Amino acid sequence: MRKDIKIAIIGGGVAGATTALYLGQLGLNITLFEKKTSLVSGPPFCHLHAGGNLYPEISDKQCITLLKQSIDFLKFYPYIVDYRPTVIALPITDSRSPQALIPRLELLTSEYEKLIQDNLENKVLGESRNYYRLYGRKELELLKKYTTVAKPKSLDEWMIPIAKNIDFNKVQFPLIIVKEYGLNLFRLASGLKLSLETLDTVQLYTKTVVTNIKEDRDNKWNIYYKIDKKDNYQEKFDYIINASGFKTGKIDDMIKVPCKRMVEFKAAYVTKWEASKDTLFPEIIFHGERGTPQGMGQFTPYPGGYFQLHGMTNNITLYKDGLVTNTPQSCQPELGKNFIDKIEKSWSQKEIKDRTSSAIEHLSRFIPKFSEATIGSKPLFGAQQIPGDDPTLRVAEVSFPKERYARCEIVKVSSVIDMIDTIVKELIKLGYIDKSFQEKIVNKSLKKLTESKIRDYAHRICKERGYPTCLGDRSVTLQSL
Repeated sequence: MRKDIKIAIIGGGVAGATTALYLGQLGLNITLFEKKTSLVSGPPFCHLHAGGNLYPEISDKQCITLLKQSIDFLKFYPYIVDYRPTVIALPITDSRSPQALIPRLELLTSEYEKLIQDNLENKVLGESRNYYRLYGRKELELLKKYTTVAKPKSLDEWMIPIAKNIDFNKVQFPLIIVKEYGLNLFRLASGLKLSLETLDTVQLYTKTVVTNIKEDRDNKWNIYYKIDKKDNYQEKFDYIINASGFKTGKIDDMIKVPCKRMVEFKAAYVTKWEASKDTLFPEIIFHGERGTPQGMGQFTPYPGGYFQLHGMTNNITLYKDGLVTNTPQSCQPELGKNFIDKIEKSWSQKEIKDRTSSAIEHLSRFIPKFSEATIGSKPLFGAQQIPGDDPTLRVAEVSFPKERYARCEIVKVSSVIDMIDTIVKELIKLGYIDKSFQEKIVNKSLKKLTESKIRDYAHRICKERGYPTCLGDRSVTLQSL
């Protein structure tokens, strides 16, 4: 291990902070720069895409990759997973049929079984034969008569709240329940910070902005940065990992490398449904065509009756002019001032009210009683980079446009472990670490984390960011299944 080698990671989101944790545990000398006061403060995520069944438009190849990556991510971060399944429903207005999804589900079941056969530790989604199940209308009519179970342990028990609340006349049958679990952003932010604090090999700078980067004659990177908008500093590094999220292009411009990327602003809406606070729901996805009034609806449960909502329509999650691309003059796509103001300052109360109300109305088409829901807090929001020019891309990891420079390009958080594996191979080629470290490592910091510490710090992050503390909890652990 070359402990004299200094590696700078710019950006403390999922990609940057996980890379710092991973490489720091290998013993490398890491400095992590983060603009905000805490880690993982970028665009919202809530779903372990163990198969990508939310996206019927993407290829089978991407779905298989998402399955593999999600299993690796779950093994590395088990404490952020909410072990509740997802229900896929196709509205009667959708041109596709549930039967059209079955071949892909069978393919994913087969791929999951192969992964288990390769390594029993991959069996993190339960038995492969239970990866998914179909529910017809008659079966759901029967489940509707059952009493809701406080802690569901079977797929039937998870489907009881669905049977009691979904308007059967608005969806096609069968409904599909699949083992795509929930992910908790606040618990990841908490666990990452607590884990990094245990490592002497990682120096974390928060409230820090990188202002310039220059390469010198000794093949060193000179990074200039400012802490808390006050003091200016300069430091030399051997290698740079750009994990700046939607501002990745700014670092590319400093280093003068070519690029092609898009940036998209998205928001999810936090609601409170008081009548459901004692009911455990699975996540529910109502398929629909992106950008139309029938766009996909996503109903993500949290403890305490809170729900995170997506509606892939132009008056809910998507925004006119919210998807921009870079220009020949700059690698950084420029979002409009109204989006930057949301990210760096605040939302107007009117927009919060209007868009949250639209999200509630969108989901109430299928869950009539949900019309009783109210605004739970300000939205979860942020901008996401998408490498290339395909806005439907869901699988991307990392590129190396210049020697001793890695550019993180993940679109889904579960891709981060594959991303790091690729970076490790580059570091091996450079002679920074021994080739024996090429195999995936375990998250050693898990032994030093306790549930109470993760939960308490997650609650603190929720409060600091202006969200209900319930969003830092998870409703179902592996032990409770």
